[in-house]
Amino acid sequence: MNPSADPSARRRRVVVIGAGQAGLSAAYFLARAGLRPGVDLEVLDANPTAGGAWSHRWDALTFDHVNGLHDLPDSSLGDAAPDEPAREVVKRYYGRYEQAKGLDVQRPWRVRSVESIDDEADEAQGARFRVVAEGSGGGRREYLAGAVVSGTGTWDQPYVPWYRGRFDGRQLTTRDFTEPGDFVGRRVLVVGGGISAIQFVQLLDEYGVGTLWSTRTPPRWRDCPFDTEAGLGVEQRVAARTRAGLRPRSVVAETGLPTTPSVLDAIDRGVLVSRGPLRALTSDGVEFADGTHESVDVILWATGFRASLSHLAPLGVRERSGGVLMADDDVSVLKAPGLYLVGYGRSASTLGATRAGRRAAREAIRYTSDHPHANDKNSLSSLS
Repeated sequence: MNPSADPSARRRRVVVIGAGQAGLSAAYFLARAGLRPGVDLEVLDANPTAGGAWSHRWDALTFDHVNGLHDLPDSSLGDAAPDEPAREVVKRYYGRYEQAKGLDVQRPWRVRSVESIDDEADEAQGARFRVVAEGSGGGRREYLAGAVVSGTGTWDQPYVPWYRGRFDGRQLTTRDFTEPGDFVGRRVLVVGGGISAIQFVQLLDEYGVGTLWSTRTPPRWRDCPFDTEAGLGVEQRVAARTRAGLRPRSVVAETGLPTTPSVLDAIDRGVLVSRGPLRALTSDGVEFADGTHESVDVILWATGFRASLSHLAPLGVRERSGGVLMADDDVSVLKAPGLYLVGYGRSASTLGATRAGRRAAREAIRYTSDHPHANDKNSLSSLS
């Protein structure tokens, strides 16, 4: 049996976890369907400010280097200075959106666990999930929810592959990166075959930092436009994996790397040339698969992220493969009716996240529509 509910637990028809693109989109559509933020709907975000994972990006990632940002529903980003840090652009946009739509995002509240409820009294009142959140000052909140929309993204779960040996220098991941100037006078190995990796190599080169680049497989350069048809093909391949319960593949594995003029120039100058995969770490550097050794001062692991799903562990939704078995709507979790993942799998892009938010809102309304606390004014008509 689950522990008894906290007497001060807050009852909500739907709890949305995360206020990034996916979470805000879901919250918008839920509110448009009639759910009142702070009464029927609660939006919890672990970050101290608006902006989701964007709020943690480094200054040198200016808006002109962003790989696309889709508008939130019923809004427009408007003009943004290309040389302004993307972090500030998105923080301002998301914050303005939260205020304009009255979403009343609660922050910083990090959800620690979501579990199913097996208490008949709570179930009779429409509660299917217990959501426990922790505040920055050690405060605790408990929610009893009819449905949960989880849009926690990947930023909290950087992935670092294992290699034998030990490196005694500095190691960091994409989320730890601050300023390229921090590495002047040091030799840096960038590991990873995605867009972030090639951006790091180019950025460090601009600051005169000596860099090496390692990829597990040869770089997958894309020599054709990434148009609507190509994007649809990527979404279909990703969906096929998540509907089978498999872990989503990396973005670059599906899209390939863009060959912009600056990228082509860096390739021609020998800056963006992969040394191939690693074999082992050494105290002062790395050993490559071809048997060569290079001494470096820093290893920057730009090796991607995994979905941040630890708060869902009590529900047992992870498959042995590490993925989550998703329904054909690509938001419903088959092993936990009433739980919806947005920003996961095919909805990991900002465009996909917006679409997923709408689908998740529609399904959450549908799932909770026959529960006692459902507001009769809430309907599916505004989401069709």
